Amino acid sequence: MATPDMLVNALTTMLVTLDPPGLAPVFLGLTVGMTALQRRQVAFRGSLIAFGILAVFALFGSSVLGLLGISIGAFRIAGGLLLFWISFEMVFEKRQERKEKTSQAAITIDHIHNIAVFPLALPLIAGPGAISATVLLSGTLPGIVDRALFIGVIALIMLLVYATLLVAERLDRFLGVTGRAILTRLLGVILAALSVQFVVDGVRSAFNL
Repeated sequence: MATPDMLVNALTTMLVTLDPPGLAPVFLGLTVGMTALQRRQVAFRGSLIAFGILAVFALFGSSVLGLLGISIGAFRIAGGLLLFWISFEMVFEKRQERKEKTSQAAITIDHIHNIAVFPLALPLIAGPGAISATVLLSGTLPGIVDRALFIGVIALIMLLVYATLLVAERLDRFLGVTGRAILTRLLGVILAALSVQFVVDGVRSAFNL
């Protein structure tokens, strides 16, 4: 049975990985020229699709790894290293630049109605880091009830993401460039520590330490 500490760890890891405040300026760039109603529709659809993607990986991610012959220990090491790279990008302001480039490319290539799917839901919300964190965390929660609780955690965070996107314009004005930079770096340091813990747990599991 999942302990409160495990659920808090899952909540913290997913929240930091998804980085809702960091999505706000990118979302504004994606939806430039849209009405408030259109922005709400894009935000709702994108959050719902991202939740579906992460819920599928929470339920079946470990099973897929088993079919591929990949141990959860090995995936924890690989996922931890990936999350560490994302934290490195956050601390040194590289992740935001990459997100903004992705959003700019989508505006010129994709039709406006598809923005909720690509790039908002995938890869901006449910990106490689979020998917890796989901599989890693679900691997530590083998029970059906535990997985259901974890999906509830994901749903809670998606509601927060949706709420953040709804107030993106006000949040972006409130934080400003300096506020976003400080918050992103702080979350990056927290994610770095969490990712190192994943690697340590993966090494212990892989080598039965």
